[in-house]
Amino acid sequence: MKKKGFQRSDRVAEQVRRDLADLIRSELKDPRVGMISLTAVELTPDYAHAKIFFATLNSEHLEEVQVGLRRASGFLRRELGKRLHIHTLPELHFIYDNSIEHGANMSLLIDQANAISDQTPEE
Repeated sequence: MKKKGFQRSDRVAEQVRRDLADLIRSELKDPRVGMISLTAVELTPDYAHAKIFFATLNSEHLEEVQVGLRRASGFLRRELGKRLHIHTLPELHFIYDNSIEHGANMSLLIDQANAISDQTPEE
């Protein structure tokens, strides 16, 4: 019988996300990166590549953040290797996650629709 729950790759991906978030917060000194949030990590089955999804509070400087993360990827990968003990250390690919921004826009639209419906007299 197959056991339900997380697969090993899901647990490793979550550990990669936690460790990278800690490394970016405490070790990365690049001012271009600033305050970012790692939203998800997707690993290939062989752990050769990791897509790191991130969100930033200030999307105006998104290109600078992406350049900073791309330049720091070697350092982050090396430091990640000191923390993780897996057979293959993934190459890091940082991808902007606009779901938080999209959710905020949807919330604003819902609030506007509710405000309009509150102003309209009911029949």
